[in-house]
Amino acid sequence: MRSPGGVVIQACGVHRTFGGVPVLRGVDLAVSAGELVTLSGPSGSGKTALLSLLCGFDFPDSGSVLPGLASWSACAVLPQSLGLASELTLEENVALPLRLAGRSVAGVAGLLAELGISGLGARYPGQVSFGQQQRAALARAVVAQPAALLADEPTAHLDAVSAVAAVALLRRVADEGAAVLIATHHDAVHAVADRVLVLADGQVQTEGGRSS
Repeated sequence: MRSPGGVVIQACGVHRTFGGVPVLRGVDLAVSAGELVTLSGPSGSGKTALLSLLCGFDFPDSGSVLPGLASWSACAVLPQSLGLASELTLEENVALPLRLAGRSVAGVAGLLAELGISGLGARYPGQVSFGQQQRAALARAVVAQPAALLADEPTAHLDAVSAVAAVALLRRVADEGAAVLIATHHDAVHAVADRVLVLADGQVQTEGGRSS
C-alpha cells in the first residue's frame, strides 16, 4: 500500500440547503492520494448531496470543494443511477473514458473479467441485470486510473461474490495511488477503509478505519 500523498478530494466549510432545509452544515473533509475513505450515515443524511458537490454536479451555497468538474482521468464518478449510455454495449461504456482521452482500450477486457462480466461485454445495459450494470459502471469509473474516485453505494445491487470482487478492486485503486471516497451502508466496504466518516446533523465526524 502506498503512503497517503497530497489532498485530492476536499470540502471546506460546505453548506447546502434544499427546499429551505439545511442538509450540509459546514462540512469539512479531506481525502489524500492513496486513501480509501468511506462515508456512512442514514438515508437522507446528505451523503449523495455531498458527493454531487465534490464532483461538480451541484454547487455549494457556501464553502469550497475539490476536485469539482474535471475529466475522467482526474475525477471519476460512480453514481447510484449508474449513468451508462443505453446505446453503447457494456464494453463500449467501460472504454468510453479511454476513448475520450485518446488512450488505448487494452485494459477493458481485464476489468470486465475481474468483475465477473467478461461474457457480457457485447450486451447493452437493458439486456443485463442491474447488478451487472453496476459492475460495468464500476469498471468504467476506474478504467482511466483517475486521481480521484467518488462512488455512491457501489455494492448496493451486488450479490456476496460480486461484492467481494468490487471491494477488492476499490481497495486496489486506492493502493495504486487514487483518492477514493465511497458513500456506503455496506460493512464489507467500511472494513477495508483507511478511515470511516459519519455524516450526521449535516456535519462529518470520524468513526474509525483499518488503522484505528
